[in-house]
Amino acid sequence: MKRELQGRYVIISTVGEKAQAFVPAPLPPRPPIDWTPELRNKFDLALLALGRLDSVSTLLPDTSLFLYMYVRKEAVLSSMIEGTQSSLSDLLLYELDQEPGVPLDDVREVSNYVAALDHGRRLLDGGLPLSLRLFREIHGVLLNKGRGSGLTPGEFRRSQNWIGGTRPGNAAFVPPPAEHVLECMSNLERFLHDQPEPTPVLLKAALAHVQFETIHPFLDGNGRLGRLLITLLLYDQKVLREPMLYLSLYFKTHRQYYYELLNNVRLTGDWEAWLDFFAEAVIVTAGQAVETARQLIALSNLDRDKISGLGRAAASTLHIHRALLEHPIATSGSLAEKTGLTPATVNKSLAHLEQLGIVKELTARKRNRLFSYAAYIEIMNSGTEPPGR
Repeated sequence: MKRELQGRYVIISTVGEKAQAFVPAPLPPRPPIDWTPELRNKFDLALLALGRLDSVSTLLPDTSLFLYMYVRKEAVLSSMIEGTQSSLSDLLLYELDQEPGVPLDDVREVSNYVAALDHGRRLLDGGLPLSLRLFREIHGVLLNKGRGSGLTPGEFRRSQNWIGGTRPGNAAFVPPPAEHVLECMSNLERFLHDQPEPTPVLLKAALAHVQFETIHPFLDGNGRLGRLLITLLLYDQKVLREPMLYLSLYFKTHRQYYYELLNNVRLTGDWEAWLDFFAEAVIVTAGQAVETARQLIALSNLDRDKISGLGRAAASTLHIHRALLEHPIATSGSLAEKTGLTPATVNKSLAHLEQLGIVKELTARKRNRLFSYAAYIEIMNSGTEPPGR
């Protein structure tokens, strides 16, 4: 379908030159989305995939353990798109107060993402709707420390930003001037609350993500927050009982095409191509999450069976195994603290787990030794290892 430019350009003056900034039209798109049979079928398949993903939470013996690691995987991937070099293992080491193998700012950025998602979820559970206040609150946590902490965390920008290039005059894209941000975001908030008309939730998530990225309301962290918006919207609207859908790996894999589609929406109004891509991202990503959960369940059950053959030592060793499911890189000290078992019992249990081939020691120290639940990390690591590591 042919549409006009999805907004308007305004002239901005920068040092020594003028440039054009783009102010998007409010959602929903006009004219409405052209629902071809192919596109409608794609969205039906995406909703089915979300249903299967949601049902996985009933199969997991402890959803919180799976979510704990899965959120960290998403944090690594989402931050990787922004250029950080932190791996999942780096994040786990950082959370243990151990030395990660990357610059501290990289791993802090990833840790902030985990905290931001957790904060957003708690606010929604506490009754705060998806709103400008929620965005600002989450952003404040996202840029709390490390890189970006000096870029007004929790506040909409009061200066011009741009994407690509060295200045607005040679940028790939220039978002709305600062004085238009509040109006644009208020329009987005109304759309999220079904004004001027109700919008099906998956379509709403797809449209809102593009609009958020186009407005680019903060000085930093827009990409990460825009991806979080998708998950929090599906969680808030009860499409998912747990925030288990994270599209960063798919967006990272198809990064160039993703940016092209966002730009084509703005320039030519081709929402349909974006929606086809978005639905495919949901189908693939939900399928990957289901498969990951199945692999983790199978691994956990297999290892529990091995441990159950230990006789009298089985009970304490199973206790340690469960703690490693939550934090698969741990020190003997952190495990003693987590489980309440004595250091001697923890060390005996770890020795059993080593003999069974379930854990590997990462250090050769006598005190505060570091252990890894290697097979578990390998399953979670798929797609997260930074290039050249």
